[in-house]
Amino acid sequence: MIKKLIRRLLGQDEADAAAADAADARTPTTPTIVSADVHHIDPALISRNAVRVTDTLQQAGFRAFIVGGAVRDLLLNVAPKDFDVATDATPEQVQKLFRRARIIGRRFQIVHVQFGQDIIETSTFRALVDPAAETGSSGNGGNSGGGGQAQESASAEPPRRLKRSELDRRTHAVDASGRVLRDNVWGEQHEDATRRDFTINAMYYDPATQTVLDYHNGMADIRARTLRMIGDPATRYREDPVRMLRVVRFAAKLGFDIDPATRAPITRLADLINNVPAARLFDEMLKLLLSGHALACLQRLRAEGLHHGLLPLLDVVLEQPHGEKFVSLALTSTDDRVRAGKPVSPGFLFAALLWQQVQDRWNKHTAGGEYPIPALHRAMDEVLDTQTEKLAIQKRFVADMKEIWAMQPRLEKHSGRTALRLLEHPRFRAAFDFVMLRCESGELDAAVGAWWKDFVEGDVAAREVLLNQGSTRERGPRRRRRRGGRSGAKPGADDGAPRSHHGADADDDADASSGDAPDA
Repeated sequence: MIKKLIRRLLGQDEADAAAADAADARTPTTPTIVSADVHHIDPALISRNAVRVTDTLQQAGFRAFIVGGAVRDLLLNVAPKDFDVATDATPEQVQKLFRRARIIGRRFQIVHVQFGQDIIETSTFRALVDPAAETGSSGNGGNSGGGGQAQESASAEPPRRLKRSELDRRTHAVDASGRVLRDNVWGEQHEDATRRDFTINAMYYDPATQTVLDYHNGMADIRARTLRMIGDPATRYREDPVRMLRVVRFAAKLGFDIDPATRAPITRLADLINNVPAARLFDEMLKLLLSGHALACLQRLRAEGLHHGLLPLLDVVLEQPHGEKFVSLALTSTDDRVRAGKPVSPGFLFAALLWQQVQDRWNKHTAGGEYPIPALHRAMDEVLDTQTEKLAIQKRFVADMKEIWAMQPRLEKHSGRTALRLLEHPRFRAAFDFVMLRCESGELDAAVGAWWKDFVEGDVAAREVLLNQGSTRERGPRRRRRRGGRSGAKPGADDGAPRSHHGADADDDADASSGDAPDA
């Protein structure tokens, strides 16, 4: 009765409730044990440090397994990027066994075990907690009594938002929408498996016995290349709306089909993304964009209607053929670099995603009579202010974005000796790649990109020829003869001589530095 009341408060329909009850009844307690001659995991792909963690815990009397995405990738014969370990030891017990280990996290407490630059995330098995009961207790700030008056009070008053100090005293708490705020109740391995998101991520590998423990038919779903949510999808999305983004990322990255029941609630629950802290959304979005399948991920986001809350300014861009081409080229280039193992700048990527909006506002401000450089900086600030309301882009990436954008007018001119100084700019390569993308998309004259390509690849003599060509074209018949000669000139008058010791390109620097300076 209480569960039904809480579900009505959360806005769950009867179909959701029935699915959730059915999911609760299907919680397996015994795993299928898959031997090495069946799973064919290559031990050479396994991190030695991850094995050290599991061995140390097992020798201390605990159970310990490699878990999650690492097991999934090993089964797909792909070398995992990172390794997680799950154990029945508490965070404090894990910390005592390793010299360099620290407990981190409030919402989901884990231990970072560090070996040089390598970090093995180690978590304790989580227990299954009834989300409906927890929502009722956290909403009222305590456990409800068993009488009808308590139920009437719960239905009459909106749930109270818990303070940080109250949350810190709880091991488990959820908010009014069902999102889990704290999840630090320790349990058994089968409960931990059920708490995980997808069947393919809920398998445990024991390096000592080389066996895989499979509670939710993850092996079968890997063979069928199907992405399936454990439990009732609607409930799981309410617990953590970021799971909707993870569905998209894994489906695009692995080339898996999304199970129809897993996909069905996404469209109507997409607005729950707005409840996720902006910083956490940024982290998940970064994983998505740097997955090596960014273009496919973005296409999936649009297909599921999830892109509106993440990149609000991108909605308009993707409806414009020119803007969509530029973004597609940027994402394809990023994917190629990730797959080739080359470094990728998140600042460059977000600069490309938001460039069309910056340019549109820049053109609007200059058309209104503003000077170009101040207008550009104003456009940059407006776009970033609008974007960060939804997705908190880190300041270091924002600084990179602004520098890339601010260098575009100077790269378009490529006049005088400014080009030589631009080569020494720490963000030149990123800004140069940005110009080449603009040329490739048709936004900028291809001759601009060709000039800079020749300049970057040319030797000293070739660069001098290019500079002289640019100087001749830029200067033209600018010098004017004054009446009375130099002797009659007033101090500070324009006699055609360079305005500073920097030579002919002083005008360019003045243009570039006038108006608002980029944020430090």
